[in-house]
Amino acid sequence: MENKPNVAADPGEMAKSLSQIAERSQHLLNEYLERQREGKIAPMSDDLGLTRAFSDLAVSLMSNPWKLVEVQMQMWQEYWKLWQTGMQRMLGEEPTAVAQPAASDNRFKNEAWQNNFVFDYIKQSYLIAAQNMQKLVTDAQGLDPQTQRKVAFFTRQFVDALAPTNFAFTNPEVLAATMQSGGKNLVDGLQNLLGDLERGNGQLSISMTDYKAFKLGENVATAPGKVVYQNDLMQLIQYTPSTEQVLRTPLLIIPPWINKYYILDLREKNSFIRWAVAQGHTVFVISWVNPDERFAGKTFEDYMREGPLAALDAIEQATGERAANVIGYCLGGTLLACTLAWLAAKGEQRIRAATFFTAMIDFTEPGELGVFVDETALGNMEKKMQERGYLEGAEMASTFNLLRANDLIWSFVVNNYLLGKDPFPFDLLYWNSDATRMPAKMHTFYLRNMYIKNLLAQPRGITLGGEALDLSKVKTPVCFVSTVEDHIAPWKSTYMGARLLGGPVRFILGGSGHIAGIVNPPAANKYQYWSSDKLADSADAWLASAQRSDGSWWSSWNDWISQFGGDKVPARKPGDGKLKVLEDAPGSYAKLRLDQQPPKTEHVAAPAVTLEKKIEEKPATVETVQRAEPQAVPAQPPPNKNAHKRKRPSK
Repeated sequence: MENKPNVAADPGEMAKSLSQIAERSQHLLNEYLERQREGKIAPMSDDLGLTRAFSDLAVSLMSNPWKLVEVQMQMWQEYWKLWQTGMQRMLGEEPTAVAQPAASDNRFKNEAWQNNFVFDYIKQSYLIAAQNMQKLVTDAQGLDPQTQRKVAFFTRQFVDALAPTNFAFTNPEVLAATMQSGGKNLVDGLQNLLGDLERGNGQLSISMTDYKAFKLGENVATAPGKVVYQNDLMQLIQYTPSTEQVLRTPLLIIPPWINKYYILDLREKNSFIRWAVAQGHTVFVISWVNPDERFAGKTFEDYMREGPLAALDAIEQATGERAANVIGYCLGGTLLACTLAWLAAKGEQRIRAATFFTAMIDFTEPGELGVFVDETALGNMEKKMQERGYLEGAEMASTFNLLRANDLIWSFVVNNYLLGKDPFPFDLLYWNSDATRMPAKMHTFYLRNMYIKNLLAQPRGITLGGEALDLSKVKTPVCFVSTVEDHIAPWKSTYMGARLLGGPVRFILGGSGHIAGIVNPPAANKYQYWSSDKLADSADAWLASAQRSDGSWWSSWNDWISQFGGDKVPARKPGDGKLKVLEDAPGSYAKLRLDQQPPKTEHVAAPAVTLEKKIEEKPATVETVQRAEPQAVPAQPPPNKNAHKRKRPSK
């Protein structure tokens, strides 16, 4: 989709656009009133307990009025200095700025914010107010840590929303576009706004990319492979080899089910999956189902049994190998840690070496996501999940977007609605918008027992599959890969988790953040990384002694994981083993988008691979019957309600 050029508006076209806007607006208003009449619109609620948090802040400030006076005096002194430097600029001098945006702040990149006296004054005035307001909140005394995090986080959201860049009359780029086009950019922006409201069924769903520009299997998620196994919760993809020989030990990747797996296979040049295949690994990837209300009863234990454990059994049938090397990304890494502890308790050696990509298993310091997870927030969230059977994917996406609001919200408000441009086609943002739901029972267990109570970090704190989990019993060699700017899984928190395991640990710290730091191929030659096989008592002490290297960590990781790959064997193609090919990658589970209605199809769910040999009657086979148009997205299979009740072998 091409951006609309900011050319002078044609009066006839403007009149036509305004007529369309009036018609669409009336239609949206009528739909809203109808949903309100039918009780489909929930009243505003304080799900996060912000009223109480800011009431506590007010009490804190009133109990220490001198602190408030001190900040006010500091702010007025800075405003007086700004006025003085402003007068100097008017006289042609170049005084030092009173307030400067951070180097990473992209809001004020337009030259007018530096070169134009008026806009420079507006920018600095805003920054002075923003910095002092946030300092006042950060320094408030007597607040418990969770309340402190809440008020600081949402004060920042308030401050970001009021930035002069977000308003037409105080944004020089928008003013220039309006003058040039005669206001056409604002009319086009209103059309974009209505389009986003329509797409969100009355709720604002900001477009971040051109969604029509991408299609799974065609220009994203294109690594050649086949789905060779599926059950209620996941499809298992085996990728086609690109080398004549491969390492004997296969490689399994467990992605998070908060997002879809193809972040590791966006494009050919940055696909971790393609790259791993090219290094001689037989790569398998779990593609999680996008659940609806039928999956409400699925538990965290179900995700372990029908996810990595079922995948390991399926890989054994496909390759003949009982053990595999395994990667867990983000929440997939948390599940991997649980699986390792469960296998250790059972005395089973199914994983030769494990890798954790930006994964937390100790939630003592969960970062800014912890703002959204406490008993108050979880209690309100549970009420919604009990009604629907799941946490809506759009709600999760909104939470993650708030962590980087200027980049993932306000930049698009300016581009789409004020400048009237269409968002640029960007594969990463297409993936980011491909939201997934969370089953109610599983998600409640995860948030309460790990985020709030931090029981996974405590020996025997969590029981899954009849086994009390103790991470210290895990002797499997592991490698943690974290990123220095991660705002979802802060690297110092992941480091705390690495110290809980009982075997040899290698820790790698990459540059950039949660996504860019992981999806960083060697050919890009970007960023840097630090690595060491010795863990220190603290993250800072480890970093001080770690070895720094330029570029991507991928090759260093491959050198490490290849030690556990075994000898070389002829390359294995999907379907060569005991598992039949079901369909082409990326598979039907990944293709189901929440913002698209799938066509009605007949779908017979495949039986899950049996998990315990003692109840295995015969080798499991997987067949699926699908009657759908080519490239259509099939409906999801019904969940196996008895999957979590499988018999366990006697000890």
